This record gives sequence, C-alpha cells and structure tokens, in this order.
Amino acid sequence: MGTVFLTFEIIGTVAFAISGAMEGIRRDMDLFGILMLGLVTAVGGGVVRDVIIGYTPPAAFRHPYCAVIALVVGAVVFAAVCRIRRCVGLKTRKCMEVLLFFADTLGLAAFTVLGIEGALRFDANSSGAVLLFVGVITGIGGGILRDVLAGTVPFVFRKHVYALASILGAGVMLLLLPVAGLSMELAALGGFGAVIVLRILAARRHWNLPKVHSGQEQPASGGRPAGDSVPMP
Repeated sequence: MGTVFLTFEIIGTVAFAISGAMEGIRRDMDLFGILMLGLVTAVGGGVVRDVIIGYTPPAAFRHPYCAVIALVVGAVVFAAVCRIRRCVGLKTRKCMEVLLFFADTLGLAAFTVLGIEGALRFDANSSGAVLLFVGVITGIGGGILRDVLAGTVPFVFRKHVYALASILGAGVMLLLLPVAGLSMELAALGGFGAVIVLRILAARRHWNLPKVHSGQEQPASGGRPAGDSVPMP
C-alpha cells in the first residue's frame, strides 16, 4: 500500500472511530460500548471488503494497527466529551451533529477509494461493476454496522445523500483510472473529493432521495433529529 492510500486508511479509521464513538455517546453507552462502536465502525467496512474479495483473514486481523488507532481515538473522544460537558453543560448537540457529519463524510470518502484500491490489489482484472460494488460496500459497511449495533435503522437507508455519495466517488475514481498518465493515487484523490463535495452540498441544500412517509412519528429519543439537514458551520 502506497503512502497516499496509507494516509487514506488512517484518515478513514480516525474519522469512523470518531463517528462510532459519538454515536455511542448519543446512545448513552458506557465506555466499553463507546469503544466497541468506534472499533466496529472503523474496521467493519474493510473486513466486509476483504471477506467479499476472498482476502482472509481480513487485513484488520493481520495488521491490527487500525484497531489500536480506533480504540485510542474512541477513548480520546470519550474523555473530550466528558471534559466539554463539565465545562459548558449539555448544550453541545449542535457541535456533536457537525462533528458526526464531517467524521462520517471523511470516513465514507476514504474507505470508498480504499475499497477499490484493495480490490484492484487483490485482483487487477476485476470488472468495473465489481470494483464499484466493493468500493461502495467498503465505504458504507462500517456505518451500517454502527447503526445496527446502536439499535437504529442504518443512516444510509434514511437520511442525507450517503450511499449515493459513495457511488459517485467510486464512479469518479473508476472513470479517472483509464486516463493516460493518471496514477491510481490521483484517481483516488478525485473520488475522495467527489464524495466530500456531494455530501457537503447535500447538507447545505437539503438534498435527499425521495421516500414514502408512513405517517408514524419517529421516537422522541435515541435517534437523530427528525430533519434531514445538518447544522453547518
């Protein structure tokens, strides 16, 4: 793995560990639950990718440095939130929403391109459809596992342009790969940027995929805010 993709792996691991830990805090979990949720979110997508492409045991078990990073980040998030709440009270919801959004976005972008890179490294002759699928499932896999363990309908199925952003990023990377003289690293940067841009635009402009409203009210506690917008700084 080159330096660029190693950087993506660290960025994605830290971002998704923050995302998982924040969701655990929102769900009033104890320290163990927060650490486990951060760990599963950070390494879950990569494990799913490796199982799909047949790379077993998964890289997270062969080289557990990402698991260690995730646990450390989860502990830091726990300590930081405890400290902040002691100083400024409980009025931190908006900051937590913004932090969760950007952590989710960075993790999604990083693991989408890592999924494609990992599939190509394992089998350079993989078809475009396979690469697209592996990239997307790597990007969204950790978030799905996080939400299932947190006891809520996965975020990817409910709000914001999430899976669609991953599909766009994977598509951009795959379109850039055949360009003459363009390295995989530059193609990955293009896909990474595409995910981030679409996610931010969707949050600012309140873009969402159409859905049918059941008419039933959402639970008052535990879930994310009823609206699909994220408070942006």
